[in-house]
Amino acid sequence: MTATLAQALPSDHVRIATDVHTEPFWQAARERRLVAPRCGSCGHFRLPPTPFCPECQSQEVDWVELSGRATVFSFSVVRGLPGLDDLVLVAVVVDLPDAPGARLVSNVIDVDPGEVRIGMDLEVAFHPISDGWLLPVFRPAGGTG
Repeated sequence: MTATLAQALPSDHVRIATDVHTEPFWQAARERRLVAPRCGSCGHFRLPPTPFCPECQSQEVDWVELSGRATVFSFSVVRGLPGLDDLVLVAVVVDLPDAPGARLVSNVIDVDPGEVRIGMDLEVAFHPISDGWLLPVFRPAGGTG
């Protein structure tokens, strides 16, 4: 029996709203780049993007392009949603080694959910969502696709 691979939500089920603090993240994703905001004063990374640095309250921010590498910090397997009975999601919180202290909530795709482990190496991929945006999701590192 073939295992059902983890997938992303169908594109028409994901909508985002941007503002001045999140727009650079989403514009970079649209260009298939993963970025994180770093405080221009103290260097602290912060995700999700916020108006003020949680460490020093500065409003200065530099957007740093990341390698796209990540590791699983935590995850949960979700099987089926209302109207999407066959959907298998692996919701994940990832550590980003290029942005120490920053974590991102996303999904792992193209993997047997039973193989996902804390500490697993991942790499970013981009999944189309509504309104022409791309959502950063993750695949096992070294995979194909």
